[in-house]
Amino acid sequence: MSLDKSSMGFFERNLTIWVALCIVAGIALGKAAPGLAESLDGMAIYVNDAPVVSIPIAICLFFMMYPIMVKIDFGEVVQASRSPRPVFLTLVVNWAIKPFTMLAIATLFLGFLFKGFLPGTEVIKDGSEVELYRSYISGAILLGIAPCTAMVLVWGHLARGNQGLTLVMVAINSLTMLLLYGVLGGWLLGVNQMPVPWEALLLSISIYVALPLVAGFLSRKWIMKVKGPKWFAETFLRYLTPVSIAALLATLVLLFSFKGETILANPLTILWIAIPLAIQTLLIFALTYFAARILKFRYEDAAPAAMIGASNHFEVAIATAVMLFGLSSGAALATVVGVLIEVPLMLFLVRVCQKTQGWFVSARASNS
Repeated sequence: MSLDKSSMGFFERNLTIWVALCIVAGIALGKAAPGLAESLDGMAIYVNDAPVVSIPIAICLFFMMYPIMVKIDFGEVVQASRSPRPVFLTLVVNWAIKPFTMLAIATLFLGFLFKGFLPGTEVIKDGSEVELYRSYISGAILLGIAPCTAMVLVWGHLARGNQGLTLVMVAINSLTMLLLYGVLGGWLLGVNQMPVPWEALLLSISIYVALPLVAGFLSRKWIMKVKGPKWFAETFLRYLTPVSIAALLATLVLLFSFKGETILANPLTILWIAIPLAIQTLLIFALTYFAARILKFRYEDAAPAAMIGASNHFEVAIATAVMLFGLSSGAALATVVGVLIEVPLMLFLVRVCQKTQGWFVSARASNS
């Protein structure tokens, strides 16, 4: 079976290229207007005389998240009772395994093996001075605790998975993120010996997960009632999807306008960060996929379960890194590297799924 990319939108299909162009554009912008990103980041909501929420970045990040959340039909969560085992496996992998393997792998590579290539310190948003490698590990942690709820719908479709189950898993993981992201993230950042501004972390969850989640739920319900499901799916979503990608790219340009000097001085930095992130992705996919085989899942359920574990919700990770540590932080840069490697890695894993369908009983076979 060939890999059908036609079902991916133009922006999604070329996301890696857009991210690479954002790196170039951001570095050029940083050279041409070095104070622009800093000025924009200075337009902030202050808590206890400290800048907590950058207003321009918050606007961009809301428009990154809202198109994702409005696609989720939370009414389908009740369907999880019909096929609870894949949902349970996904929850165990995403919240009991994946965060800790990410911490271990990132610490091994960035804190030991590559530490000599990542010298120096940086001053983060609260004024603390931290070692640069710890900042990169923190970005990896924020990726590791953010299960994908957007692009996984594309990966599941390309792998010919059960899209109904995928939507259920996306909805449940979005709700779980509200409860666990802040608590687990704060604890793991503390393990990494990074300062944890709890007020900012909880505010981050409220702004970047809860707010677009509620807005998506309410607006979806209203649009469905007024315009109908057909108009929602064929018109509203068609025009809305590029908004999310455009907001993401605008945020990346700003981020790289700040990180340009670091990248030019250490051009292999992105590679050192990408290696542990790629290993983590492949490991979690393998663990989930083989667990699904041992548990005798149907292929249509095994593929999306493995995909949602392997991929990351990089929008939330970027938003949280920017809010906690600043637009210019190493943590923010590390989350962006997650975007850079996501598409090629996940397309590779889609192909792996397609080539190994014979390992599982298919829905068609089980119904015959």
